[in-house]
Amino acid sequence: MGLFDIIIWAGATITLAGVAGLVACVVYVVRLRRAGLPDAEMRKHLQKGVIYNMIALFVSIIGLMMVVMGIALN
Repeated sequence: MGLFDIIIWAGATITLAGVAGLVACVVYVVRLRRAGLPDAEMRKHLQKGVIYNMIALFVSIIGLMMVVMGIALN
């Protein structure tokens, strides 16, 4: 197993972690909607959810970039 194979597998693992974070964000929002919170409190919690969503998306993109680089340089 070469260096680029390790980069590919590490990137795939990071991508899966990012996707798991996106799924966690969806679960978070579904739980918020079912809670029936007042509008101002719902907005506050959703803003926090948006931040987590962007972080998870960024992690997923970094992992996909690692996979593409590993494949291209292999």
